[in-house]
Amino acid sequence: MRFLLALVGLAALVVIALVSLGMLKIDTRAGSLPSLSVNGGKAPEVTANMATVEFGSENKAIEVPTVTTTTKTISVPTLRVNKPTGTDGNSVTTQ
Repeated sequence: MRFLLALVGLAALVVIALVSLGMLKIDTRAGSLPSLSVNGGKAPEVTANMATVEFGSENKAIEVPTVTTTTKTISVPTLRVNKPTGTDGNSVTTQ
């Protein structure tokens, strides 16, 4: 596989060298696409039977677990940031 890739690359280099030295001239002519005409026809018909979805609500008796909370006093970490003050006692602002 590598050999074939190297061979194609070498052939491309040879063609480029021959064209650049003027030893090979490639003549090209403008081409055109074939003409195509479409007459008549009709799109396919599709019929789809879909399910219906209804939203609503109704009352039912269900068992619901109860959750209670109690208030306890615990120690929590705190964070306090004291802004530096200027010589006049006001907060220092940076701009």
